Amino acid sequence: MAVIQDRMPTPPPETHSLFNSAKRPNGNSDFDIVSAYHTHLRKDPLLTHPIAAIESLITLLSASPPSTISETLLLLDSATTTLKSSVPNPVALSAGTDLFQRYIISTLQARSSADAKKGRRSGAGGAEDFKAIRAHLLANSRLFVQRAKEARGKIAGVARNFIRDGSTVLTCGRSRVVASVLKAAADTGVRFRVVYAEDSLMPADPSRATDVVGDLRRMEVPVATIPFAALATALPQTTFILAGAESVVENGGAVSSLGTYQMALLAKSAGKPFYVVAESHKFVRVYPLGGGDLPNTHDSFVFKTNTNKDRDGIKHEEGRLKEDGHGVEKGEAVDFTPPELITAIVTEGGVCTPSSVSEELIRIWY
Repeated sequence: MAVIQDRMPTPPPETHSLFNSAKRPNGNSDFDIVSAYHTHLRKDPLLTHPIAAIESLITLLSASPPSTISETLLLLDSATTTLKSSVPNPVALSAGTDLFQRYIISTLQARSSADAKKGRRSGAGGAEDFKAIRAHLLANSRLFVQRAKEARGKIAGVARNFIRDGSTVLTCGRSRVVASVLKAAADTGVRFRVVYAEDSLMPADPSRATDVVGDLRRMEVPVATIPFAALATALPQTTFILAGAESVVENGGAVSSLGTYQMALLAKSAGKPFYVVAESHKFVRVYPLGGGDLPNTHDSFVFKTNTNKDRDGIKHEEGRLKEDGHGVEKGEAVDFTPPELITAIVTEGGVCTPSSVSEELIRIWY
């Protein structure tokens, strides 16, 4: 099995102005990084969470006037902390914010090395020199985001080759990458079927940006929808399982929509290949030993007595995940699939084994 040959998109995006009416403050107190993040997601429903986080940081740099490199790094660090604390699953955001901060630092280091080779002391140009550096960062940052967005199409071009005539693919969740792979295979004329495991808490909704069931049926691809309770029954008729990921951690495990771990366990017991498709900008430097080690801020269960209240006295609808502000909204719950259950991971750089994820992160960071 081939290992990833290309590196993750080497940071490079152009000045970006999400809020044309945004104030140009003396500091960054008037800029709401959380609102910027959610605005990016609303304007482009196909945007991944890591890229939306990067777009928000670029917007922050455009709207805020730090005058030194140190102030810029402090501003990004503070905004990143605020953004991560505002979402139930900060792991996915970490993939984007960490990669962007690494890009900023590596760009500054490259600039410093270039100045040293010319015999020029770094920062000798004062404020004007920093303005040039800042303009360069903003200009290249847009290119970085553009390359990351193009990754989905490249993954579809690679992973569609897994789908052959007569295949039956089992999937679940709202992964845009999975949808792209299945549509790419259908576009090439491959005759296959799809079994879609439906979440009882989040049934198929044609109004959503990712309505993979409706889109495939319109492309004349036969799709069967089943509840998660029927997964074991469906597996003998399945060729392989295809899943997306919110993020891929350092040991090669995947953080995905709730139910993916269950599907991977059943696939392993049935001897069926389990493939994960994910953009390489979702690789994150987190090394969990299990799902309990992930920095999620929600509980997946609501324990109640016959008074229909949890131990905090908050009433909940029977059998539902928490939706009261201190829990997770429907559709946002995730679980962790360990690397030993994953056959291979497909990114825009090719196909790799879970164990090679750490090697890829080392190439990026060190």
